[in-house]
Amino acid sequence: MSNAVYPGSFDPVTYGHIDVIKRASHLFDTLTVSILNNGAKTPLFSVDERVNMLLDVCRDIPNVKVDSFSGLTAKYVQENHFDVIIRGLRAVTDFEYELQMAQTNRKLAPEADTVFLTTSLEYAYLSSTTVKEVACYGGDISKFVPKSIEEMIHQKYELRSKNGK
Repeated sequence: MSNAVYPGSFDPVTYGHIDVIKRASHLFDTLTVSILNNGAKTPLFSVDERVNMLLDVCRDIPNVKVDSFSGLTAKYVQENHFDVIIRGLRAVTDFEYELQMAQTNRKLAPEADTVFLTTSLEYAYLSSTTVKEVACYGGDISKFVPKSIEEMIHQKYELRSKNGK
């Protein structure tokens, strides 16, 4: 039985992430999409909010689970007995960083391999950062995220503007 994990910040989850999740779910018996709680970053959404987003967008994919973790991905992989780490690649610029991370994870957790899935061309430009920037300035993000996520993003920015942040 193959057990894969797709770790990331997913702040917010985009159609690009969903594309990778759906494709990876066809390759492995189970896929856990896991949110890294990275203390070095200030996310727009809390870990619980991101877990709920992912539960919503993955609800129709039966072999997908959603989780969260802190610390090293390699340690999380070992503790949960994952065979494979999934990483999405949008462009060549992603590759150098992702290759370094894959090699590091391989040294720390040699029992797990990293599999890179290239994003479908229609989402190659798309990142969570892009979505947040467009939303922050009132742009249309409906082509980047599902409707439920779009509404959550708009609510966050409305709250921030009301609170002066």
